[in-house]
Amino acid sequence: MNGKSMWRTILVALPLMLLLGCTDYGKVDQGRVVKFDPATRTMTFIRDKANDTQNPDYTYLPPITYVLPTDPAENGPDPKAGGRMKIDNKKNQITIYDPATQNFKTIDFVMVDFKENIDKNHPLVYDKEADKAKKFPVVDKDKKTVTIYSGRQKTLSVIQLPEEYFAMPESTWDAGDEARVYYKEDGKALRYMNITKTNIFKK
Repeated sequence: MNGKSMWRTILVALPLMLLLGCTDYGKVDQGRVVKFDPATRTMTFIRDKANDTQNPDYTYLPPITYVLPTDPAENGPDPKAGGRMKIDNKKNQITIYDPATQNFKTIDFVMVDFKENIDKNHPLVYDKEADKAKKFPVVDKDKKTVTIYSGRQKTLSVIQLPEEYFAMPESTWDAGDEARVYYKEDGKALRYMNITKTNIFKK
């Protein structure tokens, strides 16, 4: 390429480069859902600071609220909200999000029963005859226990909690769905994906 050809190429490409440089491509945010209002299509989640679905870090406050898109083509399945951020079966501690204080609370528990290597098709958590997952958490107010299944950790834990916590809704002990949004304007999602309920490998 001679000098004139080179400069001609640069001059042709320059407007396109400037245009691309000024384009707002938007941002992506994701977290665990703690509140969802289907009437207003608003979703609140605790942002995943690690941005890693296998090793998430749900410690970001305050919670983030987004209005979901109105276009069905830009929406995933409605999210399930839950208060459980983390269960540590070694330290016997569970961390929840308390909407009353808008903060996290770490609670010590007594481990009543614990099983590992429980995948999502295990008979303890999946009803083969009905062809559907069993409902968790299971709250027993008489025994003051909560049975929690963690699909990510593949653990089934029966934990005993202080009586005061059984006044809280059952969703407190459930993990909300993981959601991802694409946005340009704060608080307004242009696209929404339910990571928990979406099989990206399904054809």
